[in-house]
Order: sequence, then structure tokens, then C-alpha cells
Amino acid sequence: MNAEPYPLLQLKRGEERRLRAGHLWVFSNEVDVAKTPLTAFAAGDPCRIVDYSGRELGSGYVNPATLIAARLLDRSGHALDRSLFVHRLNVALALRERRYAEPFYRLLFGESDGVPGLTVERMGDVVVAQATTAGIERLRDPISEAIEKVLSPRALVWKNDSSARVLEGLASCVEGGEALAGEPVLVHEGGLQFAVDVNDGQKTGWFFDQQANRDRLAPYVTGRSVLDVFSYVGAWGLRAAAFGASAVTCVDASAAAVQHIVANAERNGLADRVSAVTADAFDYLKAARGERRHYDVVILDPPAFVKRKKDLKEGALAYRRLAEAAMQVLSRDGVLVLCSCSHHMPHAALLEGIQAAARHLDRFVQVLEPLSQGPDHPVHPAIPETAYLKGYICRVLPA
Repeated sequence: MNAEPYPLLQLKRGEERRLRAGHLWVFSNEVDVAKTPLTAFAAGDPCRIVDYSGRELGSGYVNPATLIAARLLDRSGHALDRSLFVHRLNVALALRERRYAEPFYRLLFGESDGVPGLTVERMGDVVVAQATTAGIERLRDPISEAIEKVLSPRALVWKNDSSARVLEGLASCVEGGEALAGEPVLVHEGGLQFAVDVNDGQKTGWFFDQQANRDRLAPYVTGRSVLDVFSYVGAWGLRAAAFGASAVTCVDASAAAVQHIVANAERNGLADRVSAVTADAFDYLKAARGERRHYDVVILDPPAFVKRKKDLKEGALAYRRLAEAAMQVLSRDGVLVLCSCSHHMPHAALLEGIQAAARHLDRFVQVLEPLSQGPDHPVHPAIPETAYLKGYICRVLPA
């Protein structure tokens, strides 16, 4: 089906270069509003994006009220319908099925899978989708139909509670969870099973982006004591215990998350080596230092401290303070795992914070492994924002 009926969105002279280079976003100041006024569009309206001379660049959708005024979904003139999303799902599925033995992964990662504004997680026979733009919200029906056709899930949950929806003028809501009938959703990872709350949990209920990094824990944690801070439902800590850690302490500020950790430890026969504490991360680390408690390995996987570019200075300081607090409870030859999911926090800045913390404490740091997001979160070469996760496994020694 051709996208011919869609209204035109014309760019100013020269503003098509980024799109031709592979990017998918059109900023409001790039639109020739004299020829195609943004005010003629409602949020989520489909469009055909053309350059200054009228040559077509592809079809997408518009939001006249946001800085990113349009996003490109297709370059071939295809309509934004079920068949397009079936194709996108099948292409994405081909990659995931080559990489993963079980159906537990992020199936669609927005721009990197050609579907800006859409996230789809596969958790066995349950699919959790998230629309973060008005255009994807408008296309929910054909997307749902495509998911049903390709995956035939037991339940499809639209977990539309991302803060990004506020910028798009969208309400927060969760729909479809009633199909689960109160049953827990079990995610399989590393031979373990984790019960997750897809209705009320963080993000879509699980953090698949760290799976490949958790897979790398074994040589660092076997026979050692581990502190897992910002544990959520215990993914890092329980994986460490399964790899043979002698004792694991999980810390999270959420009492509900701690209950999930305890239940997941019991579910996997790890309760004898895993304990869970409800506490603020910085408060717990300060108390542990005061009580002279030490751990062989400290894992820090905090929420984003740098949500906007202007927060970089303050956020970078928070990562440094966190690294410093962790080093103070590490054993003399300890391992620190520190991650950041902040796109605006550069790799170099995170490493500089680790080094600054070490020098302040008169410690010597060796970087053993850099960390990044897993292959179900592929990076779009033309869109730096898709490369958001970074981290380091470090050895920390006395100077």
C-alpha cells in the first residue's frame, strides 16, 4: 500500500542531509513552515517527508508541539499499516532468534529497529510494549495486530507510563495486564527464573540491556562476598549467587522490590546465600563503612543520574560520589562494577569519576572490562542516543 494520501511535510533547503545520512528525526526548525505549516498537523498525524525540492525522503509521523517535530518510519513509500510492522517484527526477530536460545529479550528497540517511539519486550508468551510518542500511540492498533500475527502472545501489555509521554502530551496508563489474571510473569536468564511485575514494576518490568554484562560476572564473584546496590528484583545479585558467590547482599530503596528479591531467591534455591535490605544506596554504603563491613565485589547499577544534558555536571558528581562510597566498603583487592544508563553521561566522564574517586581515597584502579548494552539493544550508527548504556568492571587496590 502506498503512502500517497499522507500530507506533505517539507524541509528547508539543506535540512535533509541528516535524514539521508540515516537519521530518523526531523527537528521543528528544519521544517519549511511557510510551505507546510506544523500547525496544520495534529499530534501523531502521518506524513510524507520531502526535501526542499519535493523529493520524497519517506513516511513518518508528526508532533507539532515537540522539538522533534517528525520521525521517519519508512523510506520506501509504504503505508504505516500492519504489514509494515509485521515486516519490522520479523526482521528484528531474525536477529534475536540467532542470538538467544529462549524468547526473553527486547524485540524492538525504537530507532535501532526502524520503529522510533516503540519498545517491545518479549517475556516468553507475554509481550510488553511501550509507546513513547504520539505517532506510535496513534498506530497502536496495527502494531497490536502485527504483534498478534507474528508472536501470538498469551498477553499483550501496553505499559505506557514512561515520562517521555509527558513531552508528547500523552497520558500515562497500563493496559492489557488483566489478561495475566494475577499470575507472575517469569523471565528466564542464566538458568534462573525471575518473577517480574509488568504492570507496576520499573520500565517494562525487566532490564534486558544488562543481561550480557551479568553473564560476565562468573570469574569475579565465585567464592566471594557481593554487595548489589540498586538491586531492583535481584538480577545482578542472584546471578552472582548462581555463579558461586559465598554471600550476596541486595539493597534497594523499594520495599516492594526487596520482597521480589526475597521471593526470587527462594524460587531459585538461593535464599541461603542471598539477603535483601530496604535502604537508600548512599545511606547503606555510609553505614557499612561506619561498621567496617567489607565486600569482595560491589555492583552499582543505578537509575539515570543525568536525564538531561544540563544535568551532566551534577550527575557526574553523583556517579563519582557513588564510586567513592563503594570503594570504601571494598576489600583490599576488590572488584567494582559501575554502570550508567544515562545517554548524556559519556563513557570518558564515567571513567574519570571512577579515577577521581580512587585518587581521593589513595586507591589504584585497573579497568578489566568495559560494559555496554546487549545485542537486543543494537546501536544505530547515525543516532548516538541509541548507545546509552556504559559501565566498567574495575579492580580496586591500595595505592
